[in-house]
Amino acid sequence: MTLASLHDGYTAAVFGASGGLGHAFVEQLAADPRCASVHAGARNTPAHAHPKVVAFNFDLTNPASLEAAAKTIGAPDLVVIATGVLHGENLAPEKTMRSLDPDQLGLAFAINAAGPAQIARLLLPAMPRDRRTLFAALSARVGSISDNRLGGWHSYRASKAALNMLVRCLAIEQARSHRHAVCVTLHPGTVDTDLSKPFQSGVVPDRLFTPAQSARHLLKVLDTLEPAQSGRLFGWDGQEIQP
Repeated sequence: MTLASLHDGYTAAVFGASGGLGHAFVEQLAADPRCASVHAGARNTPAHAHPKVVAFNFDLTNPASLEAAAKTIGAPDLVVIATGVLHGENLAPEKTMRSLDPDQLGLAFAINAAGPAQIARLLLPAMPRDRRTLFAALSARVGSISDNRLGGWHSYRASKAALNMLVRCLAIEQARSHRHAVCVTLHPGTVDTDLSKPFQSGVVPDRLFTPAQSARHLLKVLDTLEPAQSGRLFGWDGQEIQP
């Protein structure tokens, strides 16, 4: 995958590089001959053998950690936030309103919305103003309010909807000073990673993507977007998803 819309020698940063999809983003960007370097960030230093890859640590819930990461990264042309949480210790998708828990809601919002917003606060102003730049945070179709027909998954849906709104607001502000900027959220489809494994049983086989497939789809979508489309949510197939 080559990002032809960015200038030759562009620099990239990927947050969440130890996850399946984040790792795939790093690998594909490092393989792009037009890419000069890829900063790959994770809670624990990710393993990437490619000479273009510069590993760094960060903690989404630690502002000082994010500030240190931003100083390391500098002024990237491309930022991909491939972080997120759906289930884990003390966290599971709610099936009914009776399962709503303030701590669970707080954790989902901290990881899925507040963390990416803090990364954006630090890196968006630093991105070059005189050329095209790309900023993308991974969201989900279930974060679309208008598309919600089933309910449930309250914390995950709400935190992803919040992320979509935050990026919309950030994109409007970014356009005032960076007229070449594209700032969007992306739905990767169902990717065969730890995040989706408990929920793959009903997925049609050709719609269960490997991390490499999904990363390739999303980079292709990013490569085609224009500044006028900034602030929106797009699926892996390039189709806009209504909020």
